[in-house]
Amino acid sequence: MKVIIVDDSAAVRERLVIMISDLPGLEVSGQAENAQEGIRLIRELKPDVVLLDIRMPEGSGFDVLACIRNGLQPKPCVIVLTNYPYPQYQKKCLENGADYFLDKSSEFEKIVEILQTLIKSNQIEG
Repeated sequence: MKVIIVDDSAAVRERLVIMISDLPGLEVSGQAENAQEGIRLIRELKPDVVLLDIRMPEGSGFDVLACIRNGLQPKPCVIVLTNYPYPQYQKKCLENGADYFLDKSSEFEKIVEILQTLIKSNQIEG
């Protein structure tokens, strides 16, 4: 299962890599620090999962979701991870194709559980 991390914080990307890199059957195949780089990597590497921040330079997570929704096949599972867990952002993300919406400050650890569930359930071909 290929994972791409799209987040402008190097510290968050590093923490995510450390958290998930030991999961069997999972490979962190790319990292991007802004929306445009994220879109390029997603198109190029065709990941199974995208870990996505909302607020970033050079676009936003909403731009990345729009790219995925509008023509990317197969569509990756998208886990939004944000410091801005406002209900209107959650609604917009889920309506635009995000599969999960997590608050960085209180739900960060859920990422491992979600990825383990995806691996075990074979919802994602990889």
